[in-house]
Amino acid sequence: MTISLQRSIAEDRPKLAWLVGNAQLVNLSGQLLGAHIAHAGLIMFWAGTTAISEALRFQPDVPFAEQGFILLSHLATLGWGIGAAGAIDTYPYFVIGMLHLAASAVLGAGGLYHVFRAPANLKDGQGRVAKFHYEWNDPKKLGFILGHHLIFLGFGALALAGKAMWWGGIYDSATHQVRVISEPTLNPVTIFSYLGGLNNGVWTPMGMASVNSLEDIIGGHLWIGAILLGGGAWHILVTPTKWAVKMLRIEADAILSYSLGGLAFMALVSCAFVGFNTTAFPVEFYGIDRTGPATSQFFLAITALVGHLWHAYRARMVSGAA
Repeated sequence: MTISLQRSIAEDRPKLAWLVGNAQLVNLSGQLLGAHIAHAGLIMFWAGTTAISEALRFQPDVPFAEQGFILLSHLATLGWGIGAAGAIDTYPYFVIGMLHLAASAVLGAGGLYHVFRAPANLKDGQGRVAKFHYEWNDPKKLGFILGHHLIFLGFGALALAGKAMWWGGIYDSATHQVRVISEPTLNPVTIFSYLGGLNNGVWTPMGMASVNSLEDIIGGHLWIGAILLGGGAWHILVTPTKWAVKMLRIEADAILSYSLGGLAFMALVSCAFVGFNTTAFPVEFYGIDRTGPATSQFFLAITALVGHLWHAYRARMVSGAA
């Protein structure tokens, strides 16, 4: 199946041509990969420059939460730069910022390479790269690529747990110090009860955002990391089942709509965490009133949700016309 841009709104309305975006690359797996890598490089560049600029304007005589930081608050929550008696050392923030800048340069170079030098389609490449070429009517190959994405996400979740358990610990708002989480909660009943809104057997409308134990938070990351790794291995090794292929639309807009729907859900969940959870988002670093950050997350969720609905509509239009 080939996706045609002739049905794009940008074709019908030239003033909206900017909407085409990466749709121009939808059938060029190599160049689309290059665009993705370049986007990752831009994100890394933003993270690096923002962390360094925030570290430069850090004022030790002003409360941390009142300095309007975006990234330093997250880094401090992870235990970076927190010394004895809560003293802040900005050197780790500079190091982290510089590492992100270095990563952005590598990713940027990789993106440019895939756009200008590498084959436009990965199937024309050499070695393992050809294995990542996809066709929109090939569920097995799309599942293979999805599996690798899930494995990367799983390693990310486990990396946070590793930082808390072995690599210095994380900040505990209850004790006002960085501590190692030596006994994370592994009981599945405790962890998955949060999905039903239960916290220690008591129902709360806050659901997952009601968690008030670092042991539960790290245990949850261990569980989700294991699930993601298992799901990744499943999708790499197992051909999508017939019922799944029949139930799900498999083409570019549909897959993008699924991704944006998941992003919208995560952003909505994070609204509750940012706004009300002082274990994952300590008052010392985020302040008491988190209306601004929570509102920002909410509008990001709405933006992603609108994108989900738009691309779901596009998928139905394409499928109906195909």
